[in-house]
Amino acid sequence: MLPYPQIDPVLLHLGPLQVRWYGLMYVLGFIASYLLVRHQIRRYTLTVLANHFENLNLVLIVSLVLGARLGYVLFYNPGYYLENPQDILATWQGGMSFHGALAGMLVGGLLFCRVRGLPFWQTADVYTITIPIGLGLGRIGNFINGELYGRMSDVPWAMVFPDGGPSPRHPSQLYEAFLEGLVLFSLLWLLKNQYWQRRWPTGSLLALFLLLYGLFRTFVELFRQPDAQLGFLFNFLTMGQLLSSLMIASGLLILLFRRKSAGPA
Repeated sequence: MLPYPQIDPVLLHLGPLQVRWYGLMYVLGFIASYLLVRHQIRRYTLTVLANHFENLNLVLIVSLVLGARLGYVLFYNPGYYLENPQDILATWQGGMSFHGALAGMLVGGLLFCRVRGLPFWQTADVYTITIPIGLGLGRIGNFINGELYGRMSDVPWAMVFPDGGPSPRHPSQLYEAFLEGLVLFSLLWLLKNQYWQRRWPTGSLLALFLLLYGLFRTFVELFRQPDAQLGFLFNFLTMGQLLSSLMIASGLLILLFRRKSAGPA
């Protein structure tokens, strides 16, 4: 068993304000995405996207935060928020859903592209490959907060989390940071060269992200403790696995229907 590192979730105290590690991870994820998307715009001469880059970033950030919060409300705790609607926007109380964030970004991005005349599928591909960086950083933030821990285990690297009772548990946040963050980003970043050189159908990288993330998340959910207010769905399935299965199906459908479209050039 490994000792859980007692890291203060609050990085800095600025008078009445707090700078928390989890919030910092969001900021670092946004910065990384900004820089990497800008790099792709310059390298592949995406002039149309360059003209709307700053405004699109703002729309996507707002869509991500709203989608993440509403996704948590709808998917993970609808009963509580039905009785306490005043807490729906109280993000400082915790509760954000990646599946909701992704849905929010796709809807916000689609509407922006339609209004401004941008190619949606290509734009989605360019942004999608940067998402795993934010995912990995976010899971590290979850680990520092001691939340979203794993199921009880006797593996040598199991840890006792402050809010997880006396039994050692899988550090499933680190599993997710590795698979959904480092591994997924590395794969998509390498594949992007094939995407541009071989003129893969637009939407391919988005589809691969949906497919691979869904598979990785479904696997890690085998080690992650289900949300207390939900438990197992149908006595064997977690909400994360259910939503990830929809991502896998969506990825396969996009690959199927976009296979005959023109390349990204």
